[in-house]
Amino acid sequence: MRLLLPFSSPLSATSPPSFPEHPPPSKIEYSGLAKIFKKTVIGTLTGALSLTLVLSSPIPSVAASIDPYLSMTPPSLSPDSSPEDCPNEEEADTEVLEDDVRPQLVTNEGIVEEAWEIVNDSFLDARSNRWTPETWQKQKEEILSSPIKSRSKAHEVIKKMLGSLGDQYTRFLSPDEFSRMSKYDITGIGINLREVSDGGGNAKLKVLGIVLDGPADIAGVKQGDEILAVNGVDVSGKSSFEVSSLLQGPSKTFVVLKVKHGKCGPLRTIKVQRQVNAQTPVSYRLEKVDNGKISVGYIRLKEFNALARKDLVIAMKRLQDKGASYFVMDLRDNLGGLVQAGIETAKLFLDEGDTVIYTAGRDAETQKTVVADKKPLINAPLIVMVNNRTASASEIVASALHDNCKAVLVGERTYGKGLIQSVFELRDGSGVVVTIGKYVTPNHIDINGGGIEPDFRNLPAWDEVKERLSKCNTLQQS
Repeated sequence: MRLLLPFSSPLSATSPPSFPEHPPPSKIEYSGLAKIFKKTVIGTLTGALSLTLVLSSPIPSVAASIDPYLSMTPPSLSPDSSPEDCPNEEEADTEVLEDDVRPQLVTNEGIVEEAWEIVNDSFLDARSNRWTPETWQKQKEEILSSPIKSRSKAHEVIKKMLGSLGDQYTRFLSPDEFSRMSKYDITGIGINLREVSDGGGNAKLKVLGIVLDGPADIAGVKQGDEILAVNGVDVSGKSSFEVSSLLQGPSKTFVVLKVKHGKCGPLRTIKVQRQVNAQTPVSYRLEKVDNGKISVGYIRLKEFNALARKDLVIAMKRLQDKGASYFVMDLRDNLGGLVQAGIETAKLFLDEGDTVIYTAGRDAETQKTVVADKKPLINAPLIVMVNNRTASASEIVASALHDNCKAVLVGERTYGKGLIQSVFELRDGSGVVVTIGKYVTPNHIDINGGGIEPDFRNLPAWDEVKERLSKCNTLQQS
């Protein structure tokens, strides 16, 4: 099952602490760049790993109304398909998704060896530099040289084995901890989505995991369903993250899904009642400086959840409508959240083709370059405020805007959390969280450990900001 955090509230224009002051600290939670590595891996996480549950929700104007052109009586087949075109894809999908969750007999030694193999295949030693395949092989031989007589002893062995890696984020999850973690979602209706290639260069959105007795399950959504529309909005071409944001809304409101069961339908329109409470991570205000000559849009981002990008866009447009020609984004005490939300936020300010972040790891799947794919929302001078509690997804945003000459950084050196973790399920229902990669800034700076140094300690004059950004662009072009 893919692991995501549950997030879902109206955008508020409440004032944060006054501009020069530090805002109150936010809660620590973990952030996620979710992806599937194997059938046993349920998700990719970044940030401080804890089980803090953050609940939020989208803007009230995103009303859940029945799509008038959708029939509540599904056809037996989708209009463009026939029985001959439809091998048992639904059965095949189910086989792939459920292959590793069937009950299997497994020995205590087998569980330990399974955890060992995950580390052997995927672990990135980003800190101590003392891990080697040779020493890891030797440790396995020593551990399995004598019988492991109980399951609790096997779990203790795994804990000690992972502890020897010297990585604070790589750890063991008991079956109870794994079960609680695997039920998290960011849709607010109890499903997790996966992008699946259709073989023609495009992707379909399928329900990878579903929370039993959750809102979607009760309404009739099935594992393996393809999501076609949300509240009448066609979702083709949208990412799982974007669609998860569309699914969110205030508690007790409804969202309408158009889904397809299997390759050939039937098509169904399903009305699902949301169950989460909503909170926006965005607050903003307009400030006048230089004796009222300059209007500055101040935006505070407390965390990066599924609403961060959407609510930020609304805040910036409202501030522009009020005359803002300069902007301040306050990321102080923002410990991260969903990494994908941070990436999507950074893209709002970058030119098409600009690098957002590099990911590096042992596995080729973790070695990627993430780039912006659209024109920037604004081209106004921007200050990003940071401190020693600006971490993970916040550091991705700060470095992307800084390295691409879109913003200057003001404040303190950031925290320095740039590791990627994945969560793997073991055959007895327990799990392991393993560091499998790290983030590198567009200027090829390793975020982890060292953090990001700001351009200014104190707020500069806007003329200094414009001069710094101009010089940066000139150097970049040459």
